[in-house]
Amino acid sequence: MLIALASAAATLLFPCIYVLIRHRKGQRLWLLLCKKTSSKNENNYEAMIASYGSLAPKRYIYSEIMKVTSSRNYELGKGGYGVVFKGRLHDGRLVAVKFLHDCKGNGSEFVNEVMSIGRTSHVNVVSLFGFCLEGSKRALIYEYMSNDSLDKYIYSENPKEILGWEKLCGIAIGIARGLEYLHHSCNTRIVHFNIKPQNILLDMDFSPKIADFGLAKLCHTKESKVSITGARGTIGFIAPEVHSRTFGVVSTKSNVYSYGMMLLEMVGGRRNVKSIVQNSSEKYFPDGIYDHFAEDEALQACDVTGETAEIARKVTIIGMWCIQVLPMYRPTITRVLEMFERRLDELDMPPKQNFGDLVESSAHNMDVQSASSNSTRSEKISPVSSKILQRLPTL
Repeated sequence: MLIALASAAATLLFPCIYVLIRHRKGQRLWLLLCKKTSSKNENNYEAMIASYGSLAPKRYIYSEIMKVTSSRNYELGKGGYGVVFKGRLHDGRLVAVKFLHDCKGNGSEFVNEVMSIGRTSHVNVVSLFGFCLEGSKRALIYEYMSNDSLDKYIYSENPKEILGWEKLCGIAIGIARGLEYLHHSCNTRIVHFNIKPQNILLDMDFSPKIADFGLAKLCHTKESKVSITGARGTIGFIAPEVHSRTFGVVSTKSNVYSYGMMLLEMVGGRRNVKSIVQNSSEKYFPDGIYDHFAEDEALQACDVTGETAEIARKVTIIGMWCIQVLPMYRPTITRVLEMFERRLDELDMPPKQNFGDLVESSAHNMDVQSASSNSTRSEKISPVSSKILQRLPTL
């Protein structure tokens, strides 16, 4: 009897031991594979960094970054992609160090973006001094901007008293120049996808610098459209075509839309999504700006006097052109700069948009383009479209 029980127990025990051994071997094998894959990824991005040679921004190890920021002692701000701390390099230069949230993916895309942004050089684009890539720990070291970001001024109680209309216009032009450089003058075209007041930094002279390239998309300079998966950006600044391709292709004009909405915020002195969040019965923000013009109120609601009315009107008209729902009706950023050089009486206010009609018009035109792809481009333009085309800026 005992022999039979022992035999039965052994029969049950040996398979369990076998399964346990196989499971542990499987775990070790999985760990080895993960380690091997991780090592391969590290080798790939290390090779990428080496290929840039002296053109690569300086690389720091994580312990050095901690020393630069005094163990992350002085926080400047935080966002969805990381936290920014004030720091000082060994040569005495003040810097802003952005610690990105832990990233589990390989660092190839991060390295690609760092190297491309690191090679940019423009007075209106923030300079990248260095970076850290150590496993999942990643950080970016930017030049420090003493006057913080644009939103601190335009959302204040008296924004025009702090900066003044002339300085606001100068900031708007500087941002446009920075975007033109990113769109047309870089070796690799950079589409930012997150232009908003919070990402415009101001130096000691209030010269604007475009910052935060966490959502930026790199593409070849010959490409007219950008391939992205899903919407990216900040609510209130995202171009319609980024949400839905029904409105058109995603391109540098998606940045123009964000820029235009920011211009209107600079004029209006408040966030463009305020009415959506707090009171759905209020007017759509650009409609409110547009109606001030239509009622000839001289933008009284935007603290405009007789001396500054021309500047305010010009910024508003340009902003309204930039936020046209369909990208085909928006000016390029180069044309935006040309519009700033024109006199006010040379600029027409675009017609007020009917969102629903434009969606229907866009879908119709896209169908016509698809059907006539092998013939000449002679699409039938809807009445809404033709009105807009008649008033496009002639630049």
